[in-house]
Amino acid sequence: MFSDCGSNFVGADKELARDLEFLRAADNVQRVTRSLSSVGVTWHFNPPSSPHFGGLWESGVGVVKGHLKRVTGTTTLNFEELATVLAQVEACVNSRPLTPLSSDPEELSALTPGHFLIGGPLNAIPEPDLSEINISRLSRWQRCQQLAQEFWKRWHDDYLCTLQKRTKWSSTSANVKEGTLVLLKDERLPPMKWKLGRITATHPGKDELVRVVSVKTADGEFKRPIVKICPLPVDDAID
Repeated sequence: MFSDCGSNFVGADKELARDLEFLRAADNVQRVTRSLSSVGVTWHFNPPSSPHFGGLWESGVGVVKGHLKRVTGTTTLNFEELATVLAQVEACVNSRPLTPLSSDPEELSALTPGHFLIGGPLNAIPEPDLSEINISRLSRWQRCQQLAQEFWKRWHDDYLCTLQKRTKWSSTSANVKEGTLVLLKDERLPPMKWKLGRITATHPGKDELVRVVSVKTADGEFKRPIVKICPLPVDDAID
């Protein structure tokens, strides 16, 4: 396990080492402790003052902090409100699809960070769209939901753009393939809702380049331009 050398992580490492016998006796973590010990899991700390050693997780932290700062602005939140917003932000980020769960063309599910945390996808209770309502008309709970929805819209669009980088249109990239699991861009989706689909057919032009595809989703089959779909990054790496 890798982390930076923050005082909370270093302290937790020392507590775990000192209270190993206590952990073994605790029913709720006995199986986890035995499993980690059997495979030789150890805790590795990055060198001090070297956040770039964190790689992907530090990049994710930076993106979340940037959007959260823009969304909250000068809003004053108490501890419970801030904890609520942060929990919803965490759920949004950990709901992102990573790779298909199966190679079955009829399967439209994807592996997410939530599967590693709770063993399944993260879900949210439907809430009304509050993004366009004036702050003065909202209760404190509704204001927290508004902040979470604004974060989702900013981060969701930013994340989809990273999956579909096109710095210039002067070079040719590989055509998308049938059977690929993709994300469909939809600005109307609520927080933690991702529209997944499988490419069922490609429609190349006269130059044999695919610019339009047919995508099968849980709501039916649609034709979409490739600028409105995002193949999952890990799926591309596996191919």
